[in-house]
Amino acid sequence: MSKKVVVITGSPRKNGNSFAMTEAFIKKAEENGHQVTRFDAAMSNVGGCHACETCFKSGKACSFDDDFNTIAPAILEADVIVFTMPVYWYSIPAQIKGVIDKLYSFCVAGKEVAGKECGLIACCEEDDMSVLDGVRIPVERSAALLKWHMMGEVLVPGVLNTGDIKKTDGCAQAEALADKIV
Repeated sequence: MSKKVVVITGSPRKNGNSFAMTEAFIKKAEENGHQVTRFDAAMSNVGGCHACETCFKSGKACSFDDDFNTIAPAILEADVIVFTMPVYWYSIPAQIKGVIDKLYSFCVAGKEVAGKECGLIACCEEDDMSVLDGVRIPVERSAALLKWHMMGEVLVPGVLNTGDIKKTDGCAQAEALADKIV
């Protein structure tokens, strides 16, 4: 059965390592018959949450009209949401953090989003796997709050320079994550 998959990227480096894994994931998901919609947060205009709690009151997810208002309807329609990003300074890159923070809008507005699948694809420069906790834990906790099921994570340490991902099995792991969509 075909699923609607939303992929949200957080890297500003179009030829970077997380993008390579993202592209491997998307290609495999599409080959498997799924409909994939991709949003590149770093190339979008998504500001931080203002905590105004007026979410969806204007007919849009965010009262502050930015690109989250394009992403939110896709998330509402999706069966699967996958976040992809590098670790920036031991945490989530600012480019995608606004999107993740604004997931709160679904809670404020009482939108029914439970039961979706969620995945994470991330990489970092250091070889220490615990460095990836800075993105892994917030995504897992956000998914738990939204009652999304974590279908899997691809966490690849030891990549910094463009192309370093080719020295790992990161792209193969991303393809395997796409195979988990059923």
